[in-house]
This record gives sequence, C-alpha cells and structure tokens, in this order.
Amino acid sequence: MNRILVIEDEKNLARFIELELQHESYSVTLAHDGLKGLQLALDEAWDLILLDLMLPGLNGLELCRRIRKVKQTPVIMITARDGLSDKINGLDSGADDYIPKPFAIEELLARMRSLLRRSGSLNEGRMLQCHDLELDIEGRTLKKSNEIIELTKREFEILMVLMENIGRVMTREMLMESVWGYDSEVDMKVVDVYISYIRSKIDEPGQPSVVQTLRGLGYVIRK
Repeated sequence: MNRILVIEDEKNLARFIELELQHESYSVTLAHDGLKGLQLALDEAWDLILLDLMLPGLNGLELCRRIRKVKQTPVIMITARDGLSDKINGLDSGADDYIPKPFAIEELLARMRSLLRRSGSLNEGRMLQCHDLELDIEGRTLKKSNEIIELTKREFEILMVLMENIGRVMTREMLMESVWGYDSEVDMKVVDVYISYIRSKIDEPGQPSVVQTLRGLGYVIRK
C-alpha cells in the first residue's frame, strides 16, 4: 500500500483528497501546516508527497527545498497560483509535478500513478510472498502452494497490510485505519473477526497460525 503525505491547510480539501486516495487503496496522512509537514516528510518514509504552495508556518517552496536536501521523495505541488513563474518556481524548488486548483481528482490520480510508476513505487504488478503464500496486488489474488484462495475485499486488504509489514506488529487501530479509514464508525472488534476469517482460509489444521496474535498489542506475520 503506497504511503502518501498530504500537506494542505484547507482542511475540507485535504479531507476530500484523503477520502479519494483511501478509496484507491492508498495509505494517507494529513498535515495542515508547513512545519508539521516538514517534520513528517523528514521523519518517515513516503512514496509520494502532495504539497500545497501556500502554507502557514513554512511555505511549500521552502518546504520542498528542505526535503530535497535530505530525500528524493516524489512531490506533486498543488496550488491556486497557476502562473508560469509560479510553476517554474515550484519545479525549481524540487517538485516533480505541479497541478493548479481547482483540479479533477481523476487528473490528480493519473499524475500520481505516473509519478509512482517512474519512481518504481507503484504497487501495480507487485507480488508479496511469505511462507507458502503469494499475494498478487494488481490481480487481487492469493495463492497458497500455487492454489488460489478466495478472499473478500476486506480480507485481501488486511492480509496485504500484514504482508507488507512482515515482522512488524500491526495494532487493531493501524489495521482499521489502513483498511476502513481514520473516521470509520466500524467497531474495532471487526478486525478480530476478519483475522479469524483469514486464518480459516490460509492456516493448516493443527499448525500454528500464519497470523500471530500478540495479546494486548495486535497481529503480526513473521518469516
């Protein structure tokens, strides 16, 4: 699941982008000011950053310059200022692409896919493997010892998050946010139910479960 950082001070727009990206199976984190955005951009690993030009605390141009001193994370600048000089300044600051407001979400998604593909981060075509499991992200299929295992959409997404984070304990909250979204009203216990469904399909009778439970912490798949 590609991790996207959205640095945008217009909260309604940021929320709209977040929902649209989550619908496309991206993992999204929001920051509403330049200083917080810079901290997140430098402290964590991202596949792509969507960056507003006009931000409180630290403007997008300076923020992008500071990111570029440390990282080469792909950056798409989003701004209401669409003059030629603004676009040139944005690209010169280190942005990889530039899209003016207002924009069609379909265009933003297409630009993101193109940039992720060029950077080699796009999930399409990627295979996840662990034990005797093989998860085809683009084909949305799971094979166990070369036999196809039928999974529902939610089962697939939960298993994908766990297999993308081999050896890392994923809390119920983390799984909920990744699969259902931050503001979901679904009861947290539903994660346990889906883990049970997944286990019934991938585990061997009498053998330890592939998806391990760490009581009080969450779930993990280990090699």
